[in-house]
Order: sequence, then C-alpha cells, then structure tokens
Amino acid sequence: MSDLSHVDETGSVRMVDVGSKPLSRRRAVARATVRMAPETAARLRQLPKGDALVTAQLAGIMAAKRTADLIPLCHPLPLSAIDLSLVVGDETVEITASAETTAQTGVEMEALVAASIAALTVYDMAKAVDKGMVVSKVLLVEKTKEPG
Repeated sequence: MSDLSHVDETGSVRMVDVGSKPLSRRRAVARATVRMAPETAARLRQLPKGDALVTAQLAGIMAAKRTADLIPLCHPLPLSAIDLSLVVGDETVEITASAETTAQTGVEMEALVAASIAALTVYDMAKAVDKGMVVSKVLLVEKTKEPG
C-alpha cells in the first residue's frame, strides 16, 4: 500500500524490523541555522564563557541520546559519539551535529534531533533580546554506512 518504511501493507504504522540486518558502523551529519539580528549575533559572540552556546551544545547532545523517546517509531541506539559545533556568524548561528553508532539502523534521526534542539536552545536563550529570530534549514547533510 505504501513505500513508507513505517507503514505496513494495510496502512498501519509499525516499527521497522531490523532484526535480520547486520551490524554496521553508521554516521550521520545534520545542520540547522538560526537567523537573527546582527546585534543578537554580536551579543552571543561576546559572552565571556559562551554559556548560551555551551548550553545549546549540551542540549543537542542530550536530545540525541533521547531520540527514541521523542520519535515514536525510532529504534533506541547505542550512540558511540555525538558532536555538535555552533558557529556564530554576522546574522546566524550555524549548527552542525554528527552522531555515530554501530547498529542495524542509521543515526540520521539522532543527528537531526541534536541539530534541531541545539537550534531551539539558541532561540530560547536569545528570545528576550530578539523576537525576530528564525530557525531554518534543518537538513541531513551526510549519511554513511560501513561494514561492522
């Protein structure tokens, strides 16, 4: 009935059965952008210890670890690495998140969740000074699979 991986032939949602798939080393990279006023970006760059950016980085890491709790049909994965970088530009914060595992299914949702939550945390940290911020361009940049 559907080519969607989480929908069976009768149209019901289901968790994909990955039990027969071999373990593979998997990596995914996602990005998100937070657009803001130049003054907001300058304030984020001038923080003495980068507290807002560190908070967003930690939020992204924590969120990646909870992806299966947030997305109903997502498999819980043993993450071996999660990395987030936040780069403040003239009018943006560019967030790049990578996630790695050795498992039977990919880690793209973990990378996407990490980037999204880090972006939302930047938004939350700066919303008091910039009501016009926009979270945009949340996308999967790379997905790789190597034999386990």
